[in-house]
Amino acid sequence: MLQTVDQNDRWVARWLIVCAAVIFGMILLGGVTRLTDSGLSMVEWKPILGIVPPLNEAEWQVAFDKYKQYPEFQKVNHQMDLEGFKYIFMYEYLHRVLGRLIGMLFFFPLVFFALRGMIKQGLMPKLLGLLVLGGCQGLMGWFMVKSGLIDRPDVSQYRLTAHLGLAVLIYGYMVWLILDLGASHRSWVARLPRWPLALVGVVFFMILTGGFVAGTDAGFVYPTWPMMGETFTPPGLYEHGAVSAFEHVPTIQFNHRMLAYLVLVLVIATVARTHMSNSDKRSRRAASFLGLAVIVQVMLGISTLLTHVQIPVAAAHQGGAIVLFTAVLAFAHARLTRAHE
Repeated sequence: MLQTVDQNDRWVARWLIVCAAVIFGMILLGGVTRLTDSGLSMVEWKPILGIVPPLNEAEWQVAFDKYKQYPEFQKVNHQMDLEGFKYIFMYEYLHRVLGRLIGMLFFFPLVFFALRGMIKQGLMPKLLGLLVLGGCQGLMGWFMVKSGLIDRPDVSQYRLTAHLGLAVLIYGYMVWLILDLGASHRSWVARLPRWPLALVGVVFFMILTGGFVAGTDAGFVYPTWPMMGETFTPPGLYEHGAVSAFEHVPTIQFNHRMLAYLVLVLVIATVARTHMSNSDKRSRRAASFLGLAVIVQVMLGISTLLTHVQIPVAAAHQGGAIVLFTAVLAFAHARLTRAHE
């Protein structure tokens, strides 16, 4: 090989950074697609031929006529004209095309690096795992869309949350591999507690509750803060038992709020503890980034409520969730590794 192992790792890391950045954009675009109610505009799944959009008025009319056969048009958008359909179609179309682009952006460089022997031992199974997860994500996306093409003019909040969760898992795993490649001079700390990973899990769980908020449009109820209407807790909280956490809109918004408060408290405590008791500069920097990310995210969440879920603010809130997830991953990685002496 003409390059050293460290140089190879840097090239692979740069490639994964590009992939992660595009996945970040994909998650943002998916959020906008949901916010604009565009996800059910494409009623067919054509992994290959679907790359070509309608190219003339006749083809647009055919696509619109297909859309008219399904519940969203019949029950919600029956007054929509062709121009309105084009608007929602393009968001979903761009979302699907970007998904295909991510697949190519990952697959072809993977083959190139593998043939050149630039992937270090032990990394290839992880990269192949990411490839499989990416394929599963495409299937999950169509599985989600199908739930809104039967009898209800909306996708299942369960499938939407699964789709979001899998996207975040793929992104997070990729970020973790990038951190590993960028810190090859560090080793795992065997004796430290694994609570930083628990913090990662809490943030991920909060993102999932945000998926249920998006899937049920729960952000539109009680656009007030810190109270939910006139009280701190909404009427009817958990009135249907445990299922209320997934299907009762006020309960869904309440849970998301409470989990956000929990994350805020845990992160502030973590940042304070790290700066008082840890001399590792990498950990302190990561903790500072994490603290800033959680404060910005809480502010964006409150703003989303108070602006009645305006699309730019709500999209920024979803993006902020991924930034926060990135920050907590970076912190956990920094705390669980140490420099070689």
